[in-house]
Amino acid sequence: MLLIFPSIEITKGRCVQLVQGERGSERVYSVDPVQMAVLWRGENAKTLHVIDLDGVSEGVVKNREIIRRMVQSVEIPIQVGGGLRNGPDIRDLFEVGVYRVSIGTAAVEKPALIRSLLKEFGARKIAISIQVCNGKMRVQGGKREIDVPPLRHAQEMKKLGVSRILYSSIDPQTQTKRLALDELEEFARATNIRITAQGGVQTYQDLIRLQELEKYGVDSVIIGKPLYENRFPCQRLWRLNERELNDLGPTRRS
Repeated sequence: MLLIFPSIEITKGRCVQLVQGERGSERVYSVDPVQMAVLWRGENAKTLHVIDLDGVSEGVVKNREIIRRMVQSVEIPIQVGGGLRNGPDIRDLFEVGVYRVSIGTAAVEKPALIRSLLKEFGARKIAISIQVCNGKMRVQGGKREIDVPPLRHAQEMKKLGVSRILYSSIDPQTQTKRLALDELEEFARATNIRITAQGGVQTYQDLIRLQELEKYGVDSVIIGKPLYENRFPCQRLWRLNERELNDLGPTRRS
């Protein structure tokens, strides 16, 4: 069974996307990332993926305090990515309780940093993010294309001890993440490494199709907008239930 990571994207201290509720229940959905974390936990999320969008653009962690509060608000593991390009920032996130970090640009530019982090924290704590468009890798939040084959990069990371890759495929026409199942299967077979698919899932049927790749090591998926837009059958029941809530307090953690 695929593990689903609801994605929470943060910029300037606020969530980029808001959950669309049933009519009359809008009051329970907040721009506050901490409340959003509690909401997803209340809907039985087993883990969360947090993206510091300000960090992506500036190359340093910018929403550290909010991430700390998110970690304290729920008892499930939180994975964080976005602008993690130096050791002090990454170590600081672990100190505030983040379970795992996702590193993209620094894995290409500073492989020695990855080696050091793996030695210090272990393979479970370090995931490598690989974004691909037309067979070429992109770094710096997708802004820069580099002449490094994705498969070769993954194999080099594996030699260092990396055991998980976050893989996203970008549609060259729309420049958005897509679910490229054949591409993902080929990559998974060639690397023989645990893979989290990042983006591209739009419907329940997509989840079923993606789950067929679990035997090749694709064991989890990060989902953003479709979850916020309630595209999955069970979500309508969640929204109706939440109409009766007065807050999103600690009781949602059970």
